[in-house]
Amino acid sequence: MERLKVFVIDDENIARVTLSDDLKDLGYIVDDYDNPLLALIDINKKKPDIIFTDVRMPEMNGIELLKEIKKINPNIYVIIMTGYSSVSNAVDAVKSGAYDYISKPINIEDIKIKLEQIEKIENIKQDYKTVINQYSENFNLQKIIGISDATKSVIESIRKVAPTDTTVLIQGETGTGKELIANVIHYNSKRNEKPFVKLSCAALSREIFESELFGHTKGAFTGAIKEKKGRFELANKGTLYLDDVDDIPLDLQVKLLRVLEEGEFEKVGGEYTIKVDVRIIASTKKNLKQLADNGQFRHDLYYRLNVYPIFLKPLRERISDIKELFFHFLNEYIPLNNIKIQDQVFEILQRYNWPGNVRELKHLVERMILTSENKTITAELLPYEIINSESICIPYDPEIESLEEYLYQVEKNILIQSLTKSAGNKSKAAELLKIPYSTLRTKLEKFGLT
Repeated sequence: MERLKVFVIDDENIARVTLSDDLKDLGYIVDDYDNPLLALIDINKKKPDIIFTDVRMPEMNGIELLKEIKKINPNIYVIIMTGYSSVSNAVDAVKSGAYDYISKPINIEDIKIKLEQIEKIENIKQDYKTVINQYSENFNLQKIIGISDATKSVIESIRKVAPTDTTVLIQGETGTGKELIANVIHYNSKRNEKPFVKLSCAALSREIFESELFGHTKGAFTGAIKEKKGRFELANKGTLYLDDVDDIPLDLQVKLLRVLEEGEFEKVGGEYTIKVDVRIIASTKKNLKQLADNGQFRHDLYYRLNVYPIFLKPLRERISDIKELFFHFLNEYIPLNNIKIQDQVFEILQRYNWPGNVRELKHLVERMILTSENKTITAELLPYEIINSESICIPYDPEIESLEEYLYQVEKNILIQSLTKSAGNKSKAAELLKIPYSTLRTKLEKFGLT
């Protein structure tokens, strides 16, 4: 860590010079001032990390100076010095943002302890920034792989919404990458150095859900042997990601709604209101609007979550991404220039339905690498169910209530099937369907398959 810069501000010459010399001997870069107004002028230019200031000076007292320093840079560590030690002065200093409070005459050993504490804090901050930078690199927009229009649209949506504090609802089947998108949004936002806290709503029982979300006080219920912070409190100033938000118990949804609207809540068993500033990103693999219409989810909460929706299409509806994703996952395990891949592999992969979506493809790539020989990926390495997949199934979806909607899905899947069989060649797909190319293009636009 670079040497820290220190200001010493005191109208008593002997005390100021003595402390300055001691700090220089300890290896710090020191500037001293007998006038606090001159020190204020130099803060922006010299950018001190730590300021020692006397509490009683003719031009400006230490408490007033502290407040002005915090206006310029709230991250500066300010230590108040006084020969008139009192509890009231100490309380005033700490309330105004002082790091600590020491009495004159100054004991250099006490100073050394406080400086060591500050250096430890700075080292922790630096380590944390390094971790955040690594996370930001791991979750940049380049981590969203694909060349399809659907993927490009998702990237553009993230680019627009990430810098804001807008609530986001991510919808998509299992394995489409909802958690990845939530991470990318957070680490490309202005909150990226604050906590990113996840709560998997589907994994919690009704009994512990409220405690996990809002926390509890000691003795709030049997087994509550100590106070606990909930996810909202842990995520303060950052982002809370609610995975499978549709699994939140109906009676607790009104409490969640209150936090979203008012930014406040009480712990289980608590009497005091806690205020928080948290951005919400929620995800679901279900049709949340339909659940609300059926009385299984609150309409008001749905509308509060659905401020900025992002839809992640299943892999079977963006077959042009399969090859890109395959190479991406392959490169995580082995350099691409060290391996050969049969063209037939991609022909088969583009025929498959991918019920597990991108997650299934990633696991498949790992399996194929482990079973390959001579650094060659062949079709024989593919599982039986993928090799023998001739068409895309059209499963019955209980959430589809009308024949018109079901036929819409059938036609959409037939179009997808034709594209997979033709390896994405639209002219060939039109021939397979025995329709004009212009008709196919119109239908692809209608179903968002362009």
